[in-house]
Amino acid sequence: MKTLKVGITFLEEVLGSSPNNDEIYDEFIGSKAPDAKSRAEEIEAVGVDEVREKGKTIFPKLADGSPFVYDYQVRGFMKEACGALRQVKGTKSSEVKAFKKKVDNHIFVEPRNIPLIMSGMLLGSCQRPLRASTPQGERVSLANSETAPEGTRLEFIVRCLIDSDVDLVKEWLEYGKLKGFGQWRNSGKGRFEVDYIEEID
Repeated sequence: MKTLKVGITFLEEVLGSSPNNDEIYDEFIGSKAPDAKSRAEEIEAVGVDEVREKGKTIFPKLADGSPFVYDYQVRGFMKEACGALRQVKGTKSSEVKAFKKKVDNHIFVEPRNIPLIMSGMLLGSCQRPLRASTPQGERVSLANSETAPEGTRLEFIVRCLIDSDVDLVKEWLEYGKLKGFGQWRNSGKGRFEVDYIEEID
């Protein structure tokens, strides 16, 4: 097993993706959590903020009010990166077959709650229109998300049960310069660069 210490810095603001409505979260998203413990953790973290704006997506908060992202969000980014890079000839990802199982079973991120390191910067807000073609015609709605500004950092540990997966993880993290992390990433929101990546054992 190899362990990587990783630091990333966001090049664009990153959007929160947790619902700001406990009932919606509990009934729909909470029911999708892999186990009861993680569901309870997520609902508790979202419930810290006393003043709520229904329909707004936010960052979950630690007990002291500090925003964070979950470990599985980083792993979800890795799955998306591998899925995209599998189609690019010459990449290490193009040789991976069951990439989702690889991330699920062989690659782990710690800690569970990864704090946003903001160095005195404040959370903001991003409002944008969402357009959809439906059987009833074109629909437009307004989406609103809490944001962490450009320059926000994350620091976390990645454990690879298979030593050779370290090169895959590095490739996936480099993809963050092209496609972002969190909501509205197709627009470039949440793009990041790796500050450092070090094998610590």
